[in-house]
Amino acid sequence: MAEQMRVIEITKAGDPSVLKSTSRAVPEPKHSEVLIKIAYAGVNRPDALQRAGLYNPPSTASDLPGLEASGSVVRIGAGVSNLKEGDKVCALLPGGGYAEYAATPAAHCLPVPKGMSLKEAACLPETFFTVWSNVFQRGGLEAGERFLVHGGSSGIGTTAIQLASVFGARVFTTAGSDEKCDACLALGAEVALNYKTDDFVNVMRKESGANLILDMVGGSYIARNIKALADDGRLVQIAFLQGPKTEINFAQMMTRRLTLTGSTLRPQSDLAKARIADSLLETVWPLLEAGRIYPVMDSTFSLEAADQAHMRMEASTHIGKIVLEI
Repeated sequence: MAEQMRVIEITKAGDPSVLKSTSRAVPEPKHSEVLIKIAYAGVNRPDALQRAGLYNPPSTASDLPGLEASGSVVRIGAGVSNLKEGDKVCALLPGGGYAEYAATPAAHCLPVPKGMSLKEAACLPETFFTVWSNVFQRGGLEAGERFLVHGGSSGIGTTAIQLASVFGARVFTTAGSDEKCDACLALGAEVALNYKTDDFVNVMRKESGANLILDMVGGSYIARNIKALADDGRLVQIAFLQGPKTEINFAQMMTRRLTLTGSTLRPQSDLAKARIADSLLETVWPLLEAGRIYPVMDSTFSLEAADQAHMRMEASTHIGKIVLEI
């Protein structure tokens, strides 16, 4: 195996042009880790935030962007018993996915679902870990509840729509064009609202409010989300595209018994992520293998064209996931 590998570095905080191709030493897997020869790497919003200098990686993680990938296990660290060399996996990464090789905890690897390509599998970890832990484990979504997810055509949105629908929730979503709304309806959403022309607050209030809202917009949406919730409703925040600060009336939390919560995936402990992986393998992977849910693909770029992949993502014209072919 080569000692050096191709990688994409963030040379400084800035726009996509700061992503540059270079070479680095192939990492060694530590205790409980495996080394993966990457076939495809997913491109996600946190990658762009890290590139812009707004989302620093943990001190123990690679400074290279890339939080999910698919490929083959090529080296096993001490203490690993659940994987062997040659296994095809998709994996949640602490960082370092924009490269030919990456090391990650073995417990954060999941088998490529039967019948699924490596390209499709690279789209699973970041979005499925995020949606499963926030919508079902933290948000407690149940069959029959009214669920509103913003950004329905994103990787998170397309995953949330499908999972909520297959588990029996009534799914409402927002998106930025009629084409994106049509795509959301095709995935199982009951109602898809063009946020440029429709007011989701009015729509949800006519439905007696949302029992659960998954939001990654923040800013002015936070107060509007609270208005759109049903009594005893839950708001789960996973990102802040409009910013994390706003003014809200917290008295509504008491009088209407609301729950405001949220999480980010990357800073959580290895054990917490391993538990999410175990739950996904037991509950969600059979649905993927049965074809009842699937990753929605938008486009593929070469590793060296990572800057173009970021430009497409930040233009918000994509529907589904963007991947890098390594």
